[in-house]
Amino acid sequence: MSEAHGAPSPSGSRRPGGTDVARLAGVSQKTVSRVFNNEPYVGDQVRRRVLEAARQLGYRPNLAARALQSGRTHRIGVASLGSALFGPATLLVALERAARQTGYALSIVNTFEDEQGSLADALLNLLAQDVDAIVLLEAIDEGETSLAVDVPVLMLGRAPLVSAPKVLTVDAGEAGDPAEDVVRHMLALGHATVHHVAGPLRWWAARERLDGWQRVLKEEGRTVPSYVEGDWTAASGYRAGQELARDPEVTAVFVANDDMAIGVLRALQESGLHVPRDVSLVGFDDIPPAAYLSPALTTVRPDNTMLATVGLQRLVGFLQNPEASPVLLPAPMHQLMLRESTGRRREPGRGALP
Repeated sequence: MSEAHGAPSPSGSRRPGGTDVARLAGVSQKTVSRVFNNEPYVGDQVRRRVLEAARQLGYRPNLAARALQSGRTHRIGVASLGSALFGPATLLVALERAARQTGYALSIVNTFEDEQGSLADALLNLLAQDVDAIVLLEAIDEGETSLAVDVPVLMLGRAPLVSAPKVLTVDAGEAGDPAEDVVRHMLALGHATVHHVAGPLRWWAARERLDGWQRVLKEEGRTVPSYVEGDWTAASGYRAGQELARDPEVTAVFVANDDMAIGVLRALQESGLHVPRDVSLVGFDDIPPAAYLSPALTTVRPDNTMLATVGLQRLVGFLQNPEASPVLLPAPMHQLMLRESTGRRREPGRGALP
């Protein structure tokens, strides 16, 4: 029996079909199909009416029938680095929320930082599920691994090179680089240069922040100090902070995530340095505790919700109409949360009073 007319339920009653939804919503069967196929040219009010009618009737589209008719599964694969870190976790949640508005389901496969070839295995797993496209989240550099897939790919942020029929990239840096904004803010406060605690440089996100930091210092003709590489943990930030505290030239530090910034803050304070009077400090991610530290942490709040939403809109738009113009990112895609941990450079140096 076709999807339009429903099918018998185990109890013998007919399962609601698309015609039932159309009748209740007061629209045509074609409009119902357009709503559930996430096609354009359906007004928001009509779309809500159809979805509400479907909810009332308990209607669910027959995805298998739809796949046979269209040649698509309406399923997008996601290869995400398996991590409990705040940044990757919130981006994945944002992507799942955004997918609910597209009519596509997600299949998520985690990769693992300590397993070589993990990303290639994840892609094979997703392709075996006949996904229509693949999204790469928070990928790390696995060296010379050759990656090739036969479906379109969306990269959220920088990622390894992948051979695919179409590669779409959505990078928050398109609407302004957050690392550059951090460094310019600290230079505007009178600091001669800015030191950096980087994330693990196998992560493309860590490289982006490192590159933005270096780029501004070079453009402004400032000294580019040696950076310290951490591993995203507060413990690695603490070790980096101990090293930075021994250098009297350090007056401003940009840390690649808030967890490491917390460690840096603890080490500076234990060394007798005051933040921000002696050293200004900026993190990245705006984790929930950041505003409640002492001092409250100045940090970057990335708009992962908008990044995921625009990314999926671009990908789904391409799947439905490869000739369509891509959805543009609004500007900016991040906010510098100015709090207590940054301040003007004090003269004549550390320990100077206001």
